[in-house]
Parts: sequence; C-alpha cells; structure tokens
Amino acid sequence: MHRKHVFIPWTAICVLIACAASAEAKVRLPSIISDNMVLQQGRPVTIWGWAEPGEKITVTLYSKTFRTEPIPDGIIGSHGTRRGISHLPSAETDESGQWQVTFDGLKPNDNWQSIVISDSSGEKTVIKNILVGEVWLCSGQSNMEMPVARCNDAKKEIAAAKYPSIRFFQVANAVAGSPQENCRGRWVVCDPKTVGGCTAAGYYFGRRLYKELNAPVGLIQSDWGGTPAEAWTSREAMEAQPSLAPILARWDRAAKKDKRQAHSKNRAASLYNAMIAPVLPYTIRGVIWYQGEANVPRAHQYRTLFPTMIADWRERFHQPELPFGFVQIAPFRYAMKKMDPRLCAELWEAQLLALKNTPHAGMAVTNDIGNVANIHPTNKQDVGRRLALWALATVYGKDMVYSGPIYRSMAVEGGKIRLSFDHVGDGLVSRDGKPLSHFTIAGRDMKFHPATAKIDGQTIVVESDAVEKPVAVRFAWDETAEPNLMNREGLPAPAFRTDEEKCLTEGKN
Repeated sequence: MHRKHVFIPWTAICVLIACAASAEAKVRLPSIISDNMVLQQGRPVTIWGWAEPGEKITVTLYSKTFRTEPIPDGIIGSHGTRRGISHLPSAETDESGQWQVTFDGLKPNDNWQSIVISDSSGEKTVIKNILVGEVWLCSGQSNMEMPVARCNDAKKEIAAAKYPSIRFFQVANAVAGSPQENCRGRWVVCDPKTVGGCTAAGYYFGRRLYKELNAPVGLIQSDWGGTPAEAWTSREAMEAQPSLAPILARWDRAAKKDKRQAHSKNRAASLYNAMIAPVLPYTIRGVIWYQGEANVPRAHQYRTLFPTMIADWRERFHQPELPFGFVQIAPFRYAMKKMDPRLCAELWEAQLLALKNTPHAGMAVTNDIGNVANIHPTNKQDVGRRLALWALATVYGKDMVYSGPIYRSMAVEGGKIRLSFDHVGDGLVSRDGKPLSHFTIAGRDMKFHPATAKIDGQTIVVESDAVEKPVAVRFAWDETAEPNLMNREGLPAPAFRTDEEKCLTEGKN
C-alpha cells in the first residue's frame, strides 16, 4: 500500500474528508471517523465533526441485529440515551461550527453496522462497517513504519492475513507549524491485499491481541522514518522543560535562515501538529512506540525528552494512565557516523530509565533479534509479540511473563559482584547455552575489563582476575552487543550499568 506524503501549510484550513452518502452533505467529519473504523470498547467514545454554526446534529448507532432498536442493552449514551431510543439528543454546533456527541460503554462485538449523522434538514451522513473493540496508536520512525511486505516471511504472512476484524488507519505523512484539526487517511480492513503496506510491528502486535482477546482491533498508524522524538512532541510541552527549550530555539533560528527547515519533518513539534493532534479526540486504549535511532547522538537529552513526550500525549488524550509500550532500539553500528559507540548504550539506558520511572509503561527488548549491519531488522514478529505480552499482562490482566530480566541491585562480595534482577520468570538462562557474554567489571579506576559471569540461583556473580576490588559492572555496553542473558521464557535482558558515570552528551541539544 502506497502512503502519500503531503505537506500541510501552516495557514491552511485542514482538509475535511466526509463519508457522506451525498457529496453535498452539510455535516463534515474528520478522516478518522469513516467507514471500517474500530471504536474503543468500554470507554466514552466521541464522534465529532463540523457543520454550519447553530446546526443541530443527531447521531444514530445501528446494529446488524437490532435494526428497529439501534442501541441495544449495555449501550448508554452520554446524554442519557437508553435502550429503545434511536437517537442521541441533538448536539448544536458552536460558533466555529464544531460539534461532538459521546457514546459510553460500548461493548466489543461484530454486530455494529453503521452510524448515521443527521443535520437539522434531515440530510444524512452514513459511516458503514464499523466495529467495537481495542484501539491502539502505533507511532515512531522507520522501524514502526516498516511494512509487512519488507519483513520476515512476507509472502506467507500476507497470504495468511485474513482478519476482517483487524483494521488499520494510516495517517498520511505531513508536517505543520501549528496543531491541525484533521489529517489525510482512511481505515482499511486487514486482508492479503492491504496488510503488505501496513506497519509490521503494529500488525503482529494487533494480531496477537485479537487472538488472545477475541475482540476487534483497530491500529492507528502514525509514523515517519528518520524522525526524532522532538518532532512528535508538542511545543508547549518542550517549552515547559528548560533543558528542552534550546531545541525549539535552534529550530526557530534554522527556519528563519532557510524556509526548507521550516517544513522539515524533523522540526520540533512538526509531526505532533500534523500527525498526532488530528487524532487526539479519538478514544484509544494505548500506544506502542518504536523510535530512538534518530536521537542516539543526543542520548542523554532523551532521558528528559522521551518521558516528556509520553506525559504530553497522556495529557492530550486526557488519559493520565494511558498505557505506553515501546521498543528498545536494536544493536547497530551507529559509530559509522563518527559517533562514540557508547552513545547507543546511553540511549538504551535512557529508554530503561523511562521504563523504570514512568508508570504504565512497558519495553520490548530486541538485542537478540537485531542486525548490526542493518538499522531495520526484519524480525518484526517477535517485536509485536513482546509488545503484546506486555499489553496482555499489564493492560488486560493476563497471567504471563512479559519482560526479560531487569537489573535491580548489586552487592560486592570480596572480589566479586552479585547482581539481582526483576522479571527472572522461571529462571535466568543463556539463550545459546554458552557462557554469559558481554559483562565487564571495574575497580575504583573505572577501567572496565572483560568479566566472567555465572548464574547463581536468581542472581549472577561477576568477577575478573584483572580486578581485585570491583566497584561496578556493565552489561552489553556497546552498540554492537548481542548478549545471551535472558529468562527461561525467552525474553532478553537489556543493557545496563551499575555505575552512574557522567554521560557523553550531557548538556548538548
């Protein structure tokens, strides 16, 4: 599926895509409120749009089964609608022509057929083939954008992708200098004709949810290759963080000198404005995020930027506990760009800190399924599966191990250091049966030497003949590290260090 890249001028009025039976219908809708959409179950769902100021709008929810009673048991409207009443009470557009109504407590099923929106003249806009289930936003840069057609077993996976209850909405790539009300895109039903161009990580995540939950799944794909996290964060959120304000200042200066920079996809807030703001009214269950490669040169800054973006989105979606799962970037030779090879490890550390310090967040580790020669690893099946394990366990309450071993604490025992971990599952193991790899140890001089690491129950003991009195351990602290420590459930441990050495990029923007 080809994704059209468009530019939204700063002063332009958003393109309003109506799903009307008549091209002249007065009611206008955002593109995400359209045929084939999936609505979030169990939470207030907003239907919104535009019409002439002072227009009265009514909304009717029809099902396949209950044609004469379109709102069956369990479906309660926010304005007091009850079973047996066809329409929600009318909503009146404001001075700018905006209107919205809300459904509460929709149940997941495949019985919903359409929503009919009527204006005061009786002219109708019909949205067809809708489902109610679980809706997730899939965002980030190229590894989230990477389609099924370019990943492992593409032909087999595409041929088997017959899941009409999984739907994709692809937000067209665009930039803007201020938050937009609408974007370009459309909902498509998952089948062999459509899935090849859709996000692979998102698809494998959604497919696992669909099979485990037996409920429809909607995936909103909003991503763009090569983009930094600041492009996806609102200007207001960065202005509120003194350490991030210089990012805005730098881009503002660049835009004044070169108009092309004003329209760059990498400009701070440009993608938030064009590709996130338009979908904010849409109710979602959570977010999955695959990004970080573009921020490796400023790894220390990511410690502030990434949590700021998460908090920003949670505030904008009006969900302070919005589940946010993300992928820890895979090993790759970033130093080919003349950078310090430890910068990638510091980016991993920033992601690990975000996991530890951000409630309702999860991280899928990929240091065992990457490709140090290719920044785009093709095994997205395991990426989606690991994200889904986190969501199923923490969002949906399934009893399953969802994380690899996470470093918790250390204790010096003579010439050795004992490491303790969370999420050991049924035990620590080496994935290839070989001695544990990529451990180093240092004394007070902070010179790290290769170390021997052995599993001892739920802990690991690390030592080296070159270090008589150890004080710190590092694990997988190199951009090309592909370590073998994991738990018996097959989930790998992320890189970590027990010391708190000053970061390479501290203070740089």
